[in-house]
Amino acid sequence: MTGSLFKGNFWNTDILSTIGYDSIIQHLNNGRKNCKEFEDFLKERASIEEKYGKDLLNLSRKKPCGQTEINTLKRALEVFKQQVDKVAQCHIQLAQNLRDEARKMEEFREKQKLQRKKTEIIMDAAHKQRNLQFKKTMDAKKTYEQKCRDKDEAEQAVHRSANLVNPKQQEKLFVKLATSKTAVEDSDKAYMQHINTMDKIREDWQCEHVKACEVFEAQECERINFFRNALWLHVNQLSQQCVTSDEMYEQVRKSLEMCSIEKDIEYFVNQRKTGQIPPAPIRYENFYCSNRNAAVPGKATGPNLPRRGPLPVPKSSPDDPDYSLVSDYSLLYQ
Repeated sequence: MTGSLFKGNFWNTDILSTIGYDSIIQHLNNGRKNCKEFEDFLKERASIEEKYGKDLLNLSRKKPCGQTEINTLKRALEVFKQQVDKVAQCHIQLAQNLRDEARKMEEFREKQKLQRKKTEIIMDAAHKQRNLQFKKTMDAKKTYEQKCRDKDEAEQAVHRSANLVNPKQQEKLFVKLATSKTAVEDSDKAYMQHINTMDKIREDWQCEHVKACEVFEAQECERINFFRNALWLHVNQLSQQCVTSDEMYEQVRKSLEMCSIEKDIEYFVNQRKTGQIPPAPIRYENFYCSNRNAAVPGKATGPNLPRRGPLPVPKSSPDDPDYSLVSDYSLLYQ
């Protein structure tokens, strides 16, 4: 387990390098991005569920579905519409639950962001202080080395001037040598002080780096666990939606089991029957038959009107000009 800890695997031999720290930060940023993507996924899924639920609700309440059915099948259809309505409501409720889960994911991301920010501020300050002190130390080292070279040159000049007769020149060389020795001692002390300060700052930075690694590792463990649980809960919600829908559809199946073809047919016959006697056959009637007006079985008869008698015999012969007269009525204009 030790080999997998952040604090033991993100170092670099270059004291100014932040490659290990940057690698951890990049991984945490990717994790935060992944949480945001899942949060957006939940919101989009919620919109889909809500739209589906509302469309299903409108379909159930506004679209006719077997509205003229009767008896047992009618009751089954009523149960069907009721359960479809409930399924639609469940999808709308699921949409709200998904939005709640998305909101929790967002709150979790923001909480970790604030926690990380505190550690990142401390680490940024530690990096700046370390880099600044390293630069001062290197500058002090350069100064110290230059003063050492100046002292060496002064000593060589003194040795070369040992045979000189001019005492003033020798005195100047000795003064320069003494000055260079003092400068070396001062620069050496300054260099040592910077080294000591640098070592202390390095220890402080390493200590903060270890703390940061522990904080970041704890955050990453928490994030993975939260993300895993959120995904687990999400699929559980989807499974529960399927179970709930099936339970509602089971009510429809039970109502369909109560349907009776015979009862529905009998119910229709009892409610809409028009009679049990079919019409009688249509009989032939001779126009001149005296009993032509006899009632036909199964058919209503009107009043029994007397038949018209035989045609009257004209009083005049066909050759008579008044042949067209019948009694005192004439069809000819006078």
